[in-house]
Amino acid sequence: MSTQITAPFKKQLEEQRASLLAQLASLRGGSIGRAEASATHFGDRPQDARAQQDTERALEFTLDARESAELDTIDAALKRIENGSYGVCVDCGADIPAARLHAAPETPRCINCQEKLEHQRHA
Repeated sequence: MSTQITAPFKKQLEEQRASLLAQLASLRGGSIGRAEASATHFGDRPQDARAQQDTERALEFTLDARESAELDTIDAALKRIENGSYGVCVDCGADIPAARLHAAPETPRCINCQEKLEHQRHA
């Protein structure tokens, strides 16, 4: 894809990245790490049951892992734009339809390859 065609996708990805980083910083309490934020958040709360604290802590770590994976996916898409392979399925090499890229600009796969991947994961 040409730079002119990828420019809107790059802008959208950069906006998604900035928003995700802001969300991560907010959830973590600014510039501190997730572990420190969790310790502060769950420090001394005798009113909460231990099981509830453990569940909330596990949820926070799961959300962090999901957000980190999403950030990695966005960064990978930005790298594909930079190296000229954006819009091409990483599995089969087919062009990814523009409608799919508009809906999910970070996607590395065409719909067929994505469906195959998901089917393999659930098999």
